[in-house]
Amino acid sequence: MKKISILGSTGSIGQSTLDVVRRNSDAFDVIGLAEGHDPAMLVKQIQEFKPSLVSVRDEGCAKELKGQLGENAPEITFGIDGACQVAAMDDADLVVSAIVGAIGIRPTLAAIDKGKTVALANKETLVAAGELVMKRVREMNVALLPIDSEHSAIFQSLVGHKREGIARLVLTASGGPFRTTPKEEFANITLEQALNHPRWSMGAKITVDSASLMNKGLEVIEAKWLFDMSPAKVDVVVHPQSIVHSLVEYIDGCVVAELGEPDMRAPISYALSYPDRLPSGVGKLELDKIGTLTFEKPDFEKFPALQLAYDALEAGGTMPATMNAANEVAVAAFLDGKIKFLDIPRLVKSTMEKHSPTSYSTVEDIIATDKRARELTAEAITSL
Repeated sequence: MKKISILGSTGSIGQSTLDVVRRNSDAFDVIGLAEGHDPAMLVKQIQEFKPSLVSVRDEGCAKELKGQLGENAPEITFGIDGACQVAAMDDADLVVSAIVGAIGIRPTLAAIDKGKTVALANKETLVAAGELVMKRVREMNVALLPIDSEHSAIFQSLVGHKREGIARLVLTASGGPFRTTPKEEFANITLEQALNHPRWSMGAKITVDSASLMNKGLEVIEAKWLFDMSPAKVDVVVHPQSIVHSLVEYIDGCVVAELGEPDMRAPISYALSYPDRLPSGVGKLELDKIGTLTFEKPDFEKFPALQLAYDALEAGGTMPATMNAANEVAVAAFLDGKIKFLDIPRLVKSTMEKHSPTSYSTVEDIIATDKRARELTAEAITSL
């Protein structure tokens, strides 16, 4: 039985992971949970899966949780250090890294440094600190298994093929809720519209990122590090049906793709059970009923966030961390009703223009970069 710890257990990826575990209870044992946003749901998860260690947002939440659970409470810790403890549990065979945002970097590194297999859903870890993270992965000789549907699709499409045969990687994007919206209407986009994703059910932050196509930009950077690929060999194609999850083109002109229903339980299941496969609960793909699959080029003019990601990747060093931090602050402000949808890429671009990228060698370097970018973006929001 594989023992797992889950970082971000009450988020959409965490819940889907626990659903896969629930369906395969003889294969997995959940020994650690970390969450920061939904204590009520965490209580239910603890009661069902009975982990031995749990981490929550802060000390107050820890005391409240202990009071609720009483004698049946597991060991409870809190904060970023608590999440790192869950990530580095001695008995864990695999750690699911599903905390949203750059805050997930330290716990993910804690798991890697402890020699754990990591199933990665926290794309910001590689966006902000890809060079450092992959260096640690190589040094510790650990497996880093992608959970994002696009990167899982590429991972699966690479099986049995040699690296030198790759021509390019193609990430698919649904196009989000504004794929067909005229550019002149973007100024009036509401929060409700931005959160109405046509294909995927996700948390608020990633849903807004998908609406702006920043999420696809983050995935481009993640793919560069995961698969050691130059930016010129990572492309994006818009595929509204979200059935083809991504593709690998080889130098002989052949293309290998992974298809399936748009359900995150499929890539999660593959990461948890790799190299084997287990039932995930995902429905059967019936192409005859779908009928038509379409593809189109992304509109970089309508969705400048995607170009900003390519620009950050080209600049290198600390620029992707700056871009990511600026985007997190801008999206949070949009969710709070402080700025408009179009302000998100404008703020990110402004912060990037104020930053001179440098090389980095420690997580502290990335944290300092992240902090400064957040300050610059917050100042810009105040001046709007």
